[in-house]
Amino acid sequence: MYKICPLLVFFFLLNCRAQDKPNLLPIADEVVNYKIEQVATGISIPWGMVMLPDGTLLVTEKSGILFHVKNGVNTEVKNVPKVYSRGQGGLLDIVLHPDYEKNGWIYISFSSQDVEGEGGNTKLIRAKLVDDSLTEIQDLYKGTPNTTGPNHFGSRIAFDNEGYLYFSIGERDKKFVNPQDVKIDGGKIYRLHDDGRIPADNPFVGQAGAKEAIFSYGHRNPQGLAKHPATGLIWSHEHGPQGGDEINIIKKGANYGWPVITYGINYDGKIISDITEKEGMEQPLHYWLPSIAPCGMTFVTSDRYPDWKGHLLVGALKFKYLELLKIKDNKVISRQKIATDIGRLRNVIQGSDGYIYMAVEQKGIFRIIPN
Repeated sequence: MYKICPLLVFFFLLNCRAQDKPNLLPIADEVVNYKIEQVATGISIPWGMVMLPDGTLLVTEKSGILFHVKNGVNTEVKNVPKVYSRGQGGLLDIVLHPDYEKNGWIYISFSSQDVEGEGGNTKLIRAKLVDDSLTEIQDLYKGTPNTTGPNHFGSRIAFDNEGYLYFSIGERDKKFVNPQDVKIDGGKIYRLHDDGRIPADNPFVGQAGAKEAIFSYGHRNPQGLAKHPATGLIWSHEHGPQGGDEINIIKKGANYGWPVITYGINYDGKIISDITEKEGMEQPLHYWLPSIAPCGMTFVTSDRYPDWKGHLLVGALKFKYLELLKIKDNKVISRQKIATDIGRLRNVIQGSDGYIYMAVEQKGIFRIIPN
């Protein structure tokens, strides 16, 4: 009697998910035309990262510490709100207001126990930095309900060309959260004015019971948001289960399908959904099979990297490299490894100095120097 290998069955099921998408691209080995320089150590799980106008870095550590990195020295910023540090939750993303040099606003997302109920959910605040201390802290949004689930807090933050603020919350805990339900937080991307007000033209404003801050829904766990340098549109990537990590262009009121449609399967090999497409639900611009566990993303606009300019960089937590995706007409036309075996790459940004910076778990912050 023949025995069936569970691993072969698993990969057969994954490939079946992609049978109507034969254009999945293999990834090319890296072309080493750069060197990697370490700029900070001593940060266990760096999650969010942003460069200040003076060239120093603010780096969030998931456990709840905000570091100000100056010439390789880490100064701990004071007055950081307490985080709900559990599983994937903690101190998460950080970005500057587009007009930061005039107004000084810094935006931070983190898992928080605010509001009633055991556990936590994702919260967004803004604050100012004075003498390495957060001041003028303002609450902008808090996802509800609190749950004790350890996974899928999101959360990334981005601004568009019109000054609207976007941020993501993962679907958190499937006992409470349905990403298809706009009356419930989680599995959504939100849009606000920079002071936390809800724009009057958000898609669900005026709909009874709806969370009016929602801009798009049907997401799983978005951990990448970036503004396209030419179109100004917001791009997102999100974790799938086994297979089915996605890149999407975020559209007003659009439904991105989770968990009704997916190119992935569950971690135990069971089918989540028997369909990959459905009318009224968006198809991803690109998806990965197998999953790379994408985390952090940035478009390259710097002249320092002429071969990468205009294209997309995405961190691969699972396979420990930085991925360069060449984009043409909103399609991924090639993939290439960068910084192979760098480690669990949690975030990637382009600094105001034009260099690419990578945040790597248990190692710290690195800069890519082109030859």
